[in-house]
Amino acid sequence: MSSATVGRRVAVVTGSGKKRIGWHIADALAGRGYDICVHYHHSSAEAAQTVDHLRSRGVEAEAFQADLADEGAVQTLIRGVVARFGRMDVLVNCASIYEAKRLEEVTAPDLRANFDANLLSTFLCAQQVGLMMVRQAAGGCIVNFGDWALARPYCDYAAYFATKGAIPALTRCLAVELGTRNTRVRVNCIHPGPILFPPDMPEAQRDKVVRSTLVQRKGEPENIASTVLYFLDNDFVTGTCLPVDGGRTIYAGAD
Repeated sequence: MSSATVGRRVAVVTGSGKKRIGWHIADALAGRGYDICVHYHHSSAEAAQTVDHLRSRGVEAEAFQADLADEGAVQTLIRGVVARFGRMDVLVNCASIYEAKRLEEVTAPDLRANFDANLLSTFLCAQQVGLMMVRQAAGGCIVNFGDWALARPYCDYAAYFATKGAIPALTRCLAVELGTRNTRVRVNCIHPGPILFPPDMPEAQRDKVVRSTLVQRKGEPENIASTVLYFLDNDFVTGTCLPVDGGRTIYAGAD
């Protein structure tokens, strides 16, 4: 364990190598003084750049590669983080896949791929990290990711929604399982709305999505990062799922 990290709080953010939502969460946690485990699957070059950026903010950071659907790989990842930092105070499960496919074209391998990336990886990371947090006097905080559209699913993402739909139940289950072992371990979930549009999304479709929110704009990654910080700050919240969607869960738009 590096002597520079003794006494420091440590956060693990899965899927934080590329500059997407996980990256912004890692950046916000670094701003709070957390040392950061940057997880990536394939994007090693981007992860190295992320580590350099986070270190420039005055915290310790290290990149760890893992296929999070592989139980052994998750265990190896956790051993590596503990060897490097000595503890884990925060886990944010950002890693997932989101791929459109018409219902008629969805295959069993498609469903299994979504299950592995969206549900199994979240379970394995939360299980292993959560059980370690239980053994820490300070406990810890886990944040999972669902989706606002679990309340009103749209077409062409049946495999995605089928697997993301289990995240709220998993969040409540883990909150009970871990909280009854150590009252200072909490588990919550964020349901993000329109934050980062796919690069190939047509402008007309982007405008339609914006009009479907009550705030009449898309969100920013910082809106999600600040929600993670809220869950860390409010120690009386556990087992809950919070939509961060500009009101899209309750408003279908005027069209």
